[in-house]
Amino acid sequence: YGVIFISHKLQEVMEISDTITVLRNGKVTGATTPKECTRNSLASMMVGRDLSDIEEKDGQAGETVVLSVENLSVENDMGLMSVKNISLQVKKGEILGIAGVSGNGQREFSEAIAGLRNIKKGKITLKDTDITGKPSSFIINAGLSFIPEERMTSGIIKDFSVWENAILKNHDSMSTWHFLKFKNIREFAGNLVEQFTIKTPSADTPVKNLSGGNIQKLILARELSANPSLLIASHPTRGVDIGATEYIHNIILEKRREGMAVILISEDLDEIRALSDRIAVIYEGEIMGIVPSSEGIEKIGLMMGGERRS
Repeated sequence: YGVIFISHKLQEVMEISDTITVLRNGKVTGATTPKECTRNSLASMMVGRDLSDIEEKDGQAGETVVLSVENLSVENDMGLMSVKNISLQVKKGEILGIAGVSGNGQREFSEAIAGLRNIKKGKITLKDTDITGKPSSFIINAGLSFIPEERMTSGIIKDFSVWENAILKNHDSMSTWHFLKFKNIREFAGNLVEQFTIKTPSADTPVKNLSGGNIQKLILARELSANPSLLIASHPTRGVDIGATEYIHNIILEKRREGMAVILISEDLDEIRALSDRIAVIYEGEIMGIVPSSEGIEKIGLMMGGERRS
């Protein structure tokens, strides 16, 4: 049989293809074979330019603690304890990576901090505000933004337009006496589309018609437009193309340099190690240890398998 295999995962394409054709913006931009190209040259054909490496992390985290989690325990949807007595801190201008195999409590941990899941015990403090058990609206106003794990079910409303999704958290400032100020909304959405290079026919386009990378850019733009003190980014580049991945990485690092604290949750160890200042490894709902991002990948892998770091 002849097979047409469509993917933006370069390693898959390089491993199984006999010939490779690259499409960009609906046009063929090149044809090659795995023997005639490298991952970097193939990526350049896909995005139309050379990709930059992740910028070197400069500066150091400040001493100001933005998030403090003390002895947090959280149940999953089946009533089983999936987060077990976790304690950690995130400082201003720091990226704390959460590494672990999927299903080890990452989702419940992030949702508990964001006010989307009840906690069994523990205390969560955002800056000087106790947000334990508070509603999500209170936590948003306290300075938290959240990129959820499942963007299509928790990050957007698929049938809503770009501009409607852009103001999901911002109705109060975009309305007067409960009437939406459409001129202000369209200007706001237009600025986000331009600033974050979101490819969309118009602000009236239903979000479900956008690519995964552009949907993720829209969520990122909305969350960062609130100038949060803390961003929880859960799998921010899962399922997006290599160009959008590069852009999202650089935006997160830029916000870190500006002093924003970030919790980065990802199963991609290369992403975690490249972006994070420190890495907390989670296994079966417990933190096996918190190590510098320079820690060897073998040791992090052992911790992901349940080996506790003293």
